[in-house]
Order: sequence, then C-alpha cells, then structure tokens
Amino acid sequence: MNTSIESQHTAPKATEVEAKGRFWDLPYLEKAFITPKPEENEDGITVGKLDLNNTGKAGIIDFATAIAENKYGQYDSLLISHKGKLVFESYYHRGRVDLPHDQASAAKAYTSLLLGRAMQLGYLSMADLHKPLVHFLKGLDTEQLVKGAENITLHKVLTMRSGLKIHQEKADELSKRHSQLSSTVVNRVHGQGFVQELLVHSKPITPASQSFVYGNYNPTLVMQVIAAVVPGNVDKFIENELLDKLGITDYRWMTAISGLPEAGWRVSLKSRDMMKLAELVRNDGNWQGEQLIPVVYLDKATQKLTKPVSDWIPKHYSYGYFWYQTDVDINDKSYSTHIAWGGGGQRLIIVKELDLTIVTTGHDADDRIFEHIAKSVIPAFVL
Repeated sequence: MNTSIESQHTAPKATEVEAKGRFWDLPYLEKAFITPKPEENEDGITVGKLDLNNTGKAGIIDFATAIAENKYGQYDSLLISHKGKLVFESYYHRGRVDLPHDQASAAKAYTSLLLGRAMQLGYLSMADLHKPLVHFLKGLDTEQLVKGAENITLHKVLTMRSGLKIHQEKADELSKRHSQLSSTVVNRVHGQGFVQELLVHSKPITPASQSFVYGNYNPTLVMQVIAAVVPGNVDKFIENELLDKLGITDYRWMTAISGLPEAGWRVSLKSRDMMKLAELVRNDGNWQGEQLIPVVYLDKATQKLTKPVSDWIPKHYSYGYFWYQTDVDINDKSYSTHIAWGGGGQRLIIVKELDLTIVTTGHDADDRIFEHIAKSVIPAFVL
C-alpha cells in the first residue's frame, strides 16, 4: 500500500456501492490516509494537531507508515486523542471515515456501559450488582431452574463467571440464527425465554463452576437485565440514552434470537464514534457536561476484578466488567490502561493519567497491535 501524509480534508469515504456491500468485499485503499491534523466535521469531536516538533510524537508518523506497510498486521484505522482533542487520524486497507466497522467483542464493553447508563438513570444500583439475576427477570419459571441458579449475580456475569455449563445439544440449538430456527423454538427463546432455556439446561451452578469462562452467554444475560429494568423498548434505550447522547447516529446493532439487541458482538461503529465512547470513559462517564454513567460504576468496571484464563488473553491482562486492564511500564513508572477489545483489532485504549485515548480497527487474525502501541505510541505522551 502506498502511504501519504494528508493535512487537507481528504479522509477516505465509502462509495455508494461500498456502503451497501459487505465489509469483506471492500477493496483496499490505494493510499493510506495519515494526518497529524484531523479535520473538524461537526460530529461533536474537538480536533487539534500532533506536535511533530516532539521527537516521540513525530515517531507516530513512522509507526502509522509501518502499519500501512503491513508490518504489524491488517489494520484499518488508528486514531489518537490527547487532552480531549483528536490529534491524529489514519485509515488503511478497508478503513473509511464514514463507514461503521464491525466491533466484534468490543461490543461487550459497550453493553457494560449500557448497564451503567441504566444505573445513572436510577433503574439499577450498585447494590443490585450482587443480587441474584433471577430477581430482575420476573418472566422466569423459577421452579424449573437448575439448582444454584440463584447464585448467578450481575457481578458474576460481568466478570464472565456465571457458572453456566450448557449441554452441547442445547448450545448448538441456541447458536443458530433466528432464520434457522423452527417457529416453536423461536417462541420458546423469545425474550426471557432464552434465559429460561439456559437455566433449565445448564448443569448445577456451583462455586466451582463459577470460574472465568469467556463468553458463555454472559453478555446476553446482562442485556436481558437491562431490557427488564428500563422502560419501553431496549433498542430505543440504546439509541436515545447512550448513542444519541454522544451524537452517534450511523451504526448497526443487530438483534439476537431472543429478539433483544446482541450484547457481545454484531455491532458496527465508525472509528470516530468509537473515540467518543473512549472519551466518555476517560472523562469518568461525563459527556459535554452531562453525567451519563456513574463514576462509581465506571471505576468498578475498569478495575482488576478477576484474572482471565483463556490461552489467547495475554497473561498481564486483568478483567473488570467486560473491560480489560493492564499496566504499561514507561521509564520505571506504570500507567494503568483500560481496554475494550474485539477480535481482529477493534480496541478502545484509555490511559487516564496521560489524558490519552487510542482507537484501532482491523481484520488481523493475530491481533497483536496493542504491544506495538504500548512501545511506540503511549510513551510519546509521557512528559
């Protein structure tokens, strides 16, 4: 791929055909777009410029050029915001400034933010995090549930420790898309019926079973609680109470077989809109003077609450409420870093002590970009 440093308003946009097509059919950009002076485009993002007189920050141009040359894998965008201003913006390969990009499992972190939004509006409290999940789901037939179902709390679910162990035949059925299910099954899994199926067909929930298992329906359970406690349609809640507040209007949020919004994947956002969510977290849940998410919830959500044990998760990562945490060591000092992470390279990276947020998108199988960002980007903002 050719590279060019652009300072004019030439960020790549999708053609009409590209906007209607599949992501995997998008042609690669002929030239990477790299600018240390992003344009202001009335999307609610304040822009600035990268200080290229600073040797460390100037090195970010070399880092972006290396991304464009595939030295770190297949990535589609890299954006950097410092002290509340977008100071660097770049697009490569299938990246387009105006095209929502699949978020993969970064959507789990957004579901966590939605729960926090419900809390800010008074539909839940911090104490509710430790109540049995069945307390919120009034449509369940509790007499039919597996032994120990009452041990599943929001806290356990948000840290991937629900303890569910679903029989494989049932898991295969529930993994099918809506169009592949019979009308009988569709009716059975609609709404809270989906949770009923899980809690009837799981093995008993025990302290031993409530260990970290990534995925395992945990995000779905959180979305079920959100839908149960907020008034009206949960899709409208997502739109009106979070995304609209941030000026996010061009997105895709798919529907699960339960009829509720997906909670762990199948969400698409533009890179700049991802930056808004990252800035929301950096600002302790406040957006342009309005408190959208409680500080106390975000503080808890981004703590080291448990140790993820999946082989593909770096050993130095910890886990909060669908958010990762790790420390980046620079000049004998550690900087706490919070990450929303989706496979392929979807990341929101927040370093609050440095007033720094970084967004990436990609379609890379190995997805090791964070290690390179920790070495080449984050140190550039250490004064």
